[in-house]
Amino acid sequence: MENDKCAKRQEAIEAFCLKGQVAECVRYGSGHINDTFFLRCTEENGTEHKYILQRMNHEVFKDPVSLMKNVEGVTNFMREKILAQGGDPNRETLNLIPTKDGNTFYKDSMGNYWRVYLFIENAKCFDLVEKPEDFYQSGKAFGYFQRQLAQYPAAELTETIPHFHDTPSRMVNFKKAVAADICGRAADVQKEIAFVMEREPEMSMAMDMLQDNKLPLRVTHNDTKLNNIMFDAATGEALCIIDLDTIMPGLSIFDFGDSIRFGANTGAEDEKDLSKISLSLDLFDIYTKGFLEGCQGSLTKEEIDMLPMGAKLMTLECGIRFLTDYLEGDTYFHTAYPEHNLVRTRTQFELVADMERKWDEMKDIVEKYRN
Repeated sequence: MENDKCAKRQEAIEAFCLKGQVAECVRYGSGHINDTFFLRCTEENGTEHKYILQRMNHEVFKDPVSLMKNVEGVTNFMREKILAQGGDPNRETLNLIPTKDGNTFYKDSMGNYWRVYLFIENAKCFDLVEKPEDFYQSGKAFGYFQRQLAQYPAAELTETIPHFHDTPSRMVNFKKAVAADICGRAADVQKEIAFVMEREPEMSMAMDMLQDNKLPLRVTHNDTKLNNIMFDAATGEALCIIDLDTIMPGLSIFDFGDSIRFGANTGAEDEKDLSKISLSLDLFDIYTKGFLEGCQGSLTKEEIDMLPMGAKLMTLECGIRFLTDYLEGDTYFHTAYPEHNLVRTRTQFELVADMERKWDEMKDIVEKYRN
């Protein structure tokens, strides 16, 4: 099987417009969804060209053709913006390398989908926040991403994962899981079920505001982790947003909120000791500062007002997803032990509870940086 994969990788390499001959092809990065390789090609005169080759996981992303249309549209739009601002589009956005027949992807003879990006030189990623400045730069980068794409027709994008942040839809699935109770686990999680039901009135708040045109539809990244940002190796400043597979139409408050959910939590996502779980107001402050600086006035008043709620909804939604999976027998999230999803649920709900305790402080921080 591995030989078959290698053969198809070579087939894919030969399909793209690469400069020079491949001198090196090695696995690259820490991603778990796609198969990623670093390519180094050389010309006869010694000139080197570097690329990233990826086999897209079409079991996770069922419609890779629409996914690539999303990526192509957004990166082309950003490239024009960067050029107009005198920036370097080869470093500040992802650049797709076309196939020899002019497509943005290649489908091999086994049905695998491949793409190639230009490698971004002198840049690095971080898997974890090493210092507060990293989180500030992350907020600034994703805020700037919002500003760059503020005029992009978000409704034209395909939902690569349907209903991904449709919180009311997650609530419907949760209720079905509770009612079915196929694993007989509901009796032991009544406290967690009650926690969700008490907050049901808030679950549809953001989507209702979208429906009522009180929140605008935006281009959203939907995976706003620190390791999806390339940092300039020399300056340490955020350079480029990567991993655009989950680019979809959505709400700006969801990208903000998911960053807070995992980045401003004082404990790990599966920490069993809930006394270690809390919202760091210092990290909430520094991320909010960076995000709103990056947005530079591109958000509406209502979007800024709803930033704390975005953090709460994303955390609550994540906890609901963990709890739903626990009730359904752990079929979606990878687990290391039988109660893993329940432990994750409790950390998310504890973080929600701490946000509620610190709600006024969160709102005051947002007001401090409103621009």
